[in-house]
Amino acid sequence: MNNISFQSVHFKASTHLEEFVTVKLSKILDQDSSIIRADVTLFEGASGNPRNRFCEIELSVPGDNLFIKKNSENYEKSILAAVTALQQIIHRKKKKHINKLKKHRETQ
Repeated sequence: MNNISFQSVHFKASTHLEEFVTVKLSKILDQDSSIIRADVTLFEGASGNPRNRFCEIELSVPGDNLFIKKNSENYEKSILAAVTALQQIIHRKKKKHINKLKKHRETQ
């Protein structure tokens, strides 16, 4: 079973924001059963930067942990950017693994 740990630093995240994270991450967790857990951290950066809403996501995967950090003018956009980037990373890793298996089978 996949586990999502949610943390907001120096502010209380709304229920809507937590549900948004859960829905978006569930798509990734459903695609890859090897993901053990997801740690999500939301925080605000320097106040002078208009794109100061940060989202960090770390996926615990056997052998590797995947980490991404994205920022935007609001948390929803930061979360979407982080999830999209993770989906791309996972897709590339799967494709690389499949190609490696194909090459291995061809050499036998």
